[in-house]
Amino acid sequence: MGTGLVTAVSSNGVYSFTKPTRESITLLEGLGVEGDVHAGVTVKHRSRVAQDPTQPNLRQVHLIHRELFDELAEQGFEVSAGQLGENVTTEGVDLLGLPTGAVLRFGEEAVVEVTGLRNPCLQIDAFQQGLLKQVVGRDASGRLLRKAGIMGVVRHGGTIRPGDAISVTLPPEPHVPLERV
Repeated sequence: MGTGLVTAVSSNGVYSFTKPTRESITLLEGLGVEGDVHAGVTVKHRSRVAQDPTQPNLRQVHLIHRELFDELAEQGFEVSAGQLGENVTTEGVDLLGLPTGAVLRFGEEAVVEVTGLRNPCLQIDAFQQGLLKQVVGRDASGRLLRKAGIMGVVRHGGTIRPGDAISVTLPPEPHVPLERV
């Protein structure tokens, strides 16, 4: 289905909205990003832990397409890699158009299975006032659009660096559109 490129990688060992960029990150199979606060078998996002700390962590890796930053810049917002809390910033892959179960291979080793859409929260407006309505909207038919990236789980560990190629493998038909996870 084509290829893309990793433009930045980010992680943070403490709860914070933004994540500093790194020279590389290491994905751990079934866990997420090594040393990242959201890594684990069970859910780590605080709002989800409050609901049910035993639910599986379908949000081990957060990916955002760099093209979103260009779109936001046109609306007067300055956003760069890691500032929306993503672990991997991509280019050339229609992340939001992927179906559930799509598989992303980064470089030679790391493999992430797409689980769903990131559900943007009010912290985005605390980061930059008015940004939330830029990453959440409605299409012409009134359907809710979430544009703040996608989430996935690590199926095979490995190191990811800026410049790594991304290849996409789609699951068998019928494809299931991404939903909030």
